Amino acid sequence: MKIDRHGKAKILSQQEIQLLFNHGLQNDRDRALFGICLFCACRVNEACTLRTRDVYDHKGRVLPKLIIRKGNTKGKLATRTIPVIEDLRSLLIAHQKNAGEVYLFPGRHSHYQPDSADDTLRKACKRVGLIGVSSHSFRRTALTQMSDNGTPLRVIMEISGHRNMAQVAVYIEVRDEQVLGAVTGLSMLSPTSVSEIQLFPGVSSSVQEVDQPL
Repeated sequence: MKIDRHGKAKILSQQEIQLLFNHGLQNDRDRALFGICLFCACRVNEACTLRTRDVYDHKGRVLPKLIIRKGNTKGKLATRTIPVIEDLRSLLIAHQKNAGEVYLFPGRHSHYQPDSADDTLRKACKRVGLIGVSSHSFRRTALTQMSDNGTPLRVIMEISGHRNMAQVAVYIEVRDEQVLGAVTGLSMLSPTSVSEIQLFPGVSSSVQEVDQPL
């Protein structure tokens, strides 16, 4: 857990996400901003620097895919296009009236600054009593959820913008119950022979044996 900016950002549960978006974040801009971080698994700087034309068409309608241009990505490696799911579409529709002419999230001089977004998130978390959350929590939560859903790593990399699997692995959290489930699955490798396994509890193995033909 991340405390005082040390450690990994907290993975959010569905209940914590609902609490944060419904009671912690106070306006449509902040819900849209962190909704993008969550539903596009992107960094807060990528969300803050989005261009309005990469989110809405000329009539102000939400585009089917959101464009994160490589010039705004870490390392400026590649442009990514992320399908806009209905949950995100609703947040973007609510924010549309506040979008700037150039930037989706306008600031005093250019775009809304990541440091300001981080400060907004800290205040929101304080309102609802969440600890260990940072703007990176949304990216980690999204990538971990995709992994839990069985999404291939190469697909996750396409969404996250990572260039190798080792980078993605750092983001994905492995939980205790997953480790237990994986180890429990090894029971199929049991060295106990079939004849020693009691197929019907309470019935002796001699009764279970099938007569062999003479």
